Amino acid sequence: MAVVARASLLSPTILSSNFKNSLSSSLLAISNTRRRYVHVNASVSDLNSTSSSPMLNSESKMDRWKPTCLYYTQGKCVKMDDPAHLETFNHDCLKGLHIDGVEVKHVRSQNFDYLLVLDLEGKVEILEFPVVMINARTMEYVDFFHRFVRPAKMTEERVQEYIAGKYGKMGVDRVWHDTAVTFKEVLPQFESWMAGHHLLKSEQCGALIGAAFVTCGNWDLKTKVPQQCSVSNVKLPSYFMEWINLKDIYLNFYKRRATGMRTMMKELDIPLVGNHHLGIDDAKNIARVLQRMLADGAVMQITARRSFRSPQNVEFLFENRIR
Repeated sequence: MAVVARASLLSPTILSSNFKNSLSSSLLAISNTRRRYVHVNASVSDLNSTSSSPMLNSESKMDRWKPTCLYYTQGKCVKMDDPAHLETFNHDCLKGLHIDGVEVKHVRSQNFDYLLVLDLEGKVEILEFPVVMINARTMEYVDFFHRFVRPAKMTEERVQEYIAGKYGKMGVDRVWHDTAVTFKEVLPQFESWMAGHHLLKSEQCGALIGAAFVTCGNWDLKTKVPQQCSVSNVKLPSYFMEWINLKDIYLNFYKRRATGMRTMMKELDIPLVGNHHLGIDDAKNIARVLQRMLADGAVMQITARRSFRSPQNVEFLFENRIR
């Protein structure tokens, strides 16, 4: 259950100066057209895109860069039949993750069929819940899940300040306000998405089948999800009981430490695509690191497991790990 993209969205009547400075004059002409109650469904998360890693499909140099529609990543784009919108904004979430003629001679048998790259955003409460799904055996991108998440215990004034500080500089604050739903709403939607891919056992909140979460660190599933479940007054789902910390796999496979996603990307010569700390972009970049590691012969193994009897207790399974 993993996923990816890069972007920032806007409303045609509400344009940040950062967005104006980033887009071409033709896009500004469209964006500045004042149409009441009509959103330009877009994202500028691909703004920082560079050429992709040699192991990934290199996009045609003739392809014109287009911002990703973040309404689309959440299943809320209502302009899919609008040729002008489709011409202006990217709706191809596979972009940058396609494997094309890769040397896969080092790829090893894996313990899982699918790997779900999860990279949450939000220090106080979860603000963004992105997952990118990768086939562990072929390294191919399969699907994604993406939701912006509305805090449960914040005043509206605090939410406005929080989102302006977090997403305003990326130009995605408008789409966040337009689309965010509560964590209580996100979980059943996510479970339906997983069930659609036959990744969940039949019982409610059951364990994963043939799949594992991949995170860049332990914080997402060790700390943040349990905290948010407590704040939102929901039981911690069984499928969040174990995970793969990619930093620990990286350390033991390459025999060198990487403190985070950007360090791994730099050492593997994978250029950063999109906005760092926009969750859907970070999830996609982590997925690209994962694809490279699989191509190099790394085997993905569970690195941390929570006790079912005492969920507050987490066992770390690698002696040599990032602390």
